[in-house]
Amino acid sequence: MTIPTTTLRSAGTCLVVELPEGALPRVLHWGSDLPDGVAGQLATVTTGPVAHNALDEPWPLTVLPTGGDGWLGTPAYAAHRAGGSAAPRWVVTTEQDGERSLTVTAVDGPTRVRGTWSLDEHGVLRVSSSVTNVGEGSDAATPLDLGALRAILPLPSRATEVLDLTGRWCRERSPQRSTLQDGTHLRASRRGRTGHDATLLLTVGTPGFGFRTGEVWSVHVAWSGNHEHLVERLPEGAGVHSAVLGGGELLEPGEVRLAAGETYTAPDVVFVHSADGLDGISRRLHRRQRATALHTNEPRPLVLNTWEAVYFDHDLDRLKALADTAASIGVERFVLDDGWFGSRRDDHSGLGDWVVSTDMWPQGLAPIVDHVKGLGLEFGLWFEPEMVNVDSDVVRAHPDWVLGPRAGLPRPSRHQHVLDLANPDAAAHVEGQISALVSELGIDFIKWDHNRDLHEAVRSDATGTDRPAVHLQTEAFYALLDRLRATHPDLEIESCSSGGARVDLGVLARTDRIWTSDCNDALERAAIQRWTSLLVPAELMGTHVGPATAHTTHRTLDLSFRMLLALQGHAGLEWDITTCSPEELESLRAWSALYRELRPLLHTGDLVRADLPEEQGLLVTGTVSADGGQAAYSVVRTVTGPAVRPGLLTLPGLDPERTYTVRVRAEAGLPAVTQVRGPQWWEQALGDGIGVSGAVLARVGLALPVLDPAQGFLLHLT
Repeated sequence: MTIPTTTLRSAGTCLVVELPEGALPRVLHWGSDLPDGVAGQLATVTTGPVAHNALDEPWPLTVLPTGGDGWLGTPAYAAHRAGGSAAPRWVVTTEQDGERSLTVTAVDGPTRVRGTWSLDEHGVLRVSSSVTNVGEGSDAATPLDLGALRAILPLPSRATEVLDLTGRWCRERSPQRSTLQDGTHLRASRRGRTGHDATLLLTVGTPGFGFRTGEVWSVHVAWSGNHEHLVERLPEGAGVHSAVLGGGELLEPGEVRLAAGETYTAPDVVFVHSADGLDGISRRLHRRQRATALHTNEPRPLVLNTWEAVYFDHDLDRLKALADTAASIGVERFVLDDGWFGSRRDDHSGLGDWVVSTDMWPQGLAPIVDHVKGLGLEFGLWFEPEMVNVDSDVVRAHPDWVLGPRAGLPRPSRHQHVLDLANPDAAAHVEGQISALVSELGIDFIKWDHNRDLHEAVRSDATGTDRPAVHLQTEAFYALLDRLRATHPDLEIESCSSGGARVDLGVLARTDRIWTSDCNDALERAAIQRWTSLLVPAELMGTHVGPATAHTTHRTLDLSFRMLLALQGHAGLEWDITTCSPEELESLRAWSALYRELRPLLHTGDLVRADLPEEQGLLVTGTVSADGGQAAYSVVRTVTGPAVRPGLLTLPGLDPERTYTVRVRAEAGLPAVTQVRGPQWWEQALGDGIGVSGAVLARVGLALPVLDPAQGFLLHLT
């Protein structure tokens, strides 16, 4: 008997699923699109033999793989009722909504699991799932303790190389590669936030895949709390497939206990396939975010943030002078950072008291807000709403609002603790204080910080029992953001988490950008921004020009290099520019004008990254407009090159049928070089530009100047 199949397809990718009546659908293929009419052939041609000492019949990889299907790897679903009912026998119904969405409902007694597989117009596959204790039958009165609800999809045998990211504070998104072997490659995070070491995407591909080459499959868990990503291969494979890729929320024992009628909704898990390397993955993800983002259809304003300019020294006259200088060079948004509230003169006290300090600001914040807005700038303000110092008015009044076990407070970090946002009174208090200031002062932008991992993130339930609380805390954080946005629809919010420790599609669905890293060292930023852009488009990635000597590394870099790197995202400054020389201010003025000119391209075009040997120390990152008519490339040398002459550089992503005018944009800064004479095209490109065929640029290349380390330049092609 022929079993029907269905195909979800979009933008050159597809998911083929077999639909046996009453049973879980079986995944036959996930990857490059297949011709119409061939899906029915897959079951026949892919069903393998029955080996000795194995199940008596070939077994399938279903959309909800568990041991009951034959899968002995990490299960998609794990739960129990007082230690029982751990081996479900599902009764299944399926419903297809159009050509790109399939919903599966699996019922076992009073347990119902529902999942929807949706493929959007960009080729991004989103899995949304839930489990309900439906409240019917003799078992329904026993709570359902959920261990896991993961989304898992298959990988073919040619996917044998793993890429994930790790990192730490000020060195986020460091790539690491490995060969896929038997067993589980698991990236689990119990930090209570996404984490500086978060992988963002766990990617598996054909050997040697790069930004522009190879076939790759990626997964991302769109969640800002504890989570896990995994790739797993067993000797017996995964049904007709070789291995699996998946992820979900990481739940601690007892964290999700469903009474009759209650439902757990899992974070969305996003899967992406590309036959064109990592750039193809990023292109799909960036286009999806641009189609759904909150404010990115508006130009991203040039920002000045005060932290590395004044730190806690909030002097009105000094800040007015800083705003005046910012306005004179083209800054469009002025953000007052930490130190404006309560007893906050350093990081030991006052956190959580979102009331303007009368010591620092005897007339309130109105004088600086009015001054900034009088200059035509937007005004932004720093908050850390999820955290408190013990030495604060809010904790003295409500010590029970601090998240932690009954046995005592968790270990402090950054001298702070976590506010229990799942406590409605605590959440309402924070919301009220923030909302009042936004309304009173006309705040345009909030920098929303979150400066610690969550250790012992537990809270007492109604029975006085300590229960894991990261899930509830994350949901409460999302709900607080959602309520503030509903009350103040024009308010923009940045997700900052001691730099880049909360970067995920869950928080990006509710905010307008992320702070990429607390490290403003442009040389470190070259790698941090490159790998953050796997997931995050440029306009959602905060990139600032810092002081000449970096606050976090004490390395001194040229202004030209710092300006160049800041153009790779939502640009700004974090620097006391009142100390700049007239020449530096003029350079910044030209750079800010260039940013405003190029942001329509940089914030809408497709990201392209050249595949170059790491030992060359050369990074080439470009943006090409959707119609191929315009492009910009940053060419960055991180270390001294190994060759006497650096050779020819090809530019990825260009239309070979076009002729481009190539210009070097001096407003982004010109590099220091060690050479007697530059390449022949260079001087002409510094002027009106030189016409070059797209085929020549993409297939032959431009001769590079001999760049010194920590130097670079910007090419603009029209």
